[in-house]
Amino acid sequence: MNTIAATYKTFIQNISPIFGEGEARSIARIVFEDEFQIHNFQRTQEFPLASQTRLQEIEARLLKNEPIQYILGQADFYGLKFKVDKRVLIPRQETEELVAWVSEYLTHSPVYINILDIGTGSGCIPIALKHKFPEANIHAVDVSSDALALAKENAGEREIHFHELDMLEEKEWQQLDKFDYIISNPPYIPTEESDLMPAWVRLFEPLLALFVEDKDPLLFYKRIADFALVHLYPEGQLFFECNEFNAQEVADMLSQKGFENVEIRKDLNGKNRMLKGDFC
Repeated sequence: MNTIAATYKTFIQNISPIFGEGEARSIARIVFEDEFQIHNFQRTQEFPLASQTRLQEIEARLLKNEPIQYILGQADFYGLKFKVDKRVLIPRQETEELVAWVSEYLTHSPVYINILDIGTGSGCIPIALKHKFPEANIHAVDVSSDALALAKENAGEREIHFHELDMLEEKEWQQLDKFDYIISNPPYIPTEESDLMPAWVRLFEPLLALFVEDKDPLLFYKRIADFALVHLYPEGQLFFECNEFNAQEVADMLSQKGFENVEIRKDLNGKNRMLKGDFC
């Protein structure tokens, strides 16, 4: 008899060569809890026969480096579940930390605040903020119509204003009004570093949302900063997620453009992954 405990243990052993034992255990927990609603992994009851085929399918896809979030079609972010597929990046822990940082400021802001998320992808940033601050007026932008379609699904009945436009095209900026907060997790990985990325990122996640040309790795930061200079209200703030290796360059660029109180913040792993600048 294939018990739940034995099946769980075997599943971890089978995917450990790809992910390492620690990550394999995390994946196994997600699979058994979210896909099969099994929360006690040591149970001696038989693993349901009807679930065995699905587990084998999941294992086969994992062994091809496909992210578990795409396999299950969902990802956890800031206490919420989001639909995800190859149209959007999988929400990351460091982006949760960015949302938490922004939330520190929103808590002390007026109820009716205007927020813009640039490069929204799955919609995780604006949706998480709307969930926590339901009175906020939130807009979200992406260049990908496919990404926006999924973001709208994730938003559901939440009132978030989505816009399809290219932030690199200044003529399109007129579609947007002014904001108190602008937030962005733009593409920031130089193409030359693509070989350093994990296989599951290179093979499955949308490259458009990840990579920027080697000749100008700060391209999106510069353009968004220029946009913010004319689309932030006085005393507004600009928040970025950034590459740990050029966070200081982004901070220096913001200072040069006139932003004040520019601050770099480390993530939980001690890496420079977030920054903000004040528009005065």
